[in-house]
Amino acid sequence: MKKEWVFEDVAVECYSGYKGEETPRAFIYQNRRFEILEVLDRWYEGGMDSSGVAHNYFKAKTPDGEIFLLRYTPRFQSWTLCRQVPAPHFSDN
Repeated sequence: MKKEWVFEDVAVECYSGYKGEETPRAFIYQNRRFEILEVLDRWYEGGMDSSGVAHNYFKAKTPDGEIFLLRYTPRFQSWTLCRQVPAPHFSDN
């Protein structure tokens, strides 16, 4: 089954270093607070030229062992939770 990415706004608590919101420590999703035990991976996308929007991605693990993908967009100072859901089926007609 095909899946598509869904991006949902979330509130994130961060460690703020010299570059601002550097590393997520916890986030709120569906009125539940998830503490981040460990950032498993981190990467950057876009922003190499002035026309692209840069994103910082964080693959985060909670104390319960759940894995989440968070995205920070510095230009808008916004956080989103990235997840894959089944793509809707459209008729071939």
